[in-house]
Amino acid sequence: MKTIKLLLVWAVVAVSNQAFAQNTTAKIETLPKDKKTNCYIRYYYYPNLEAYFDNLTLVYHYKEKGEWKTAPELPPNYGGYSMYNKAHVIINDYDDDKPYELLKIHKKLYPYNSKGRFTTRTTASSE
Repeated sequence: MKTIKLLLVWAVVAVSNQAFAQNTTAKIETLPKDKKTNCYIRYYYYPNLEAYFDNLTLVYHYKEKGEWKTAPELPPNYGGYSMYNKAHVIINDYDDDKPYELLKIHKKLYPYNSKGRFTTRTTASSE
């Protein structure tokens, strides 16, 4: 009898954990798609941080001690930066897994400006 009760409790816990588990990643098909480039809108680029936010896996890609790291939050040395704070650029021509490989190009296209504005027209500023 104890075994049956134990199995019943275990089954209830397993089902409830499965029902309330949060999925922290989206499916690529749910992301908007750029009509011109035919790429999914997966990344935001932050020129003042030289970092990216991935809308698919909900993580940041940032450089720390010369190496690229991935984390759900930026480390404390980024000053509690909010992804909604300051300017960001929507990357509409790349949807692979390593956006930081294009950092040199993005730095030239979207140079950092302390006022959060861009000197050239960008995808994010045209919204």
